[in-house]
Amino acid sequence: MSQSFELSMEQEFSLRSFTEQVKHMSREEAQEFLVNLYQHMMVKESMYKHFLANAWGLDVQPHLS
Repeated sequence: MSQSFELSMEQEFSLRSFTEQVKHMSREEAQEFLVNLYQHMMVKESMYKHFLANAWGLDVQPHLS
């Protein structure tokens, strides 16, 4: 994967807006936010894995006898 990805103008604006919001967070708010963000990232990854496995026909459920 030698392809580099650039942010769109909308994403750049969103990032700057987010940066300003983070600057005004307390340490406790920032820590809580990071934990929440990490949880959401893990859920998103799990969803992608599930959708890809299903789309590629890899989502095989074992049969219980």
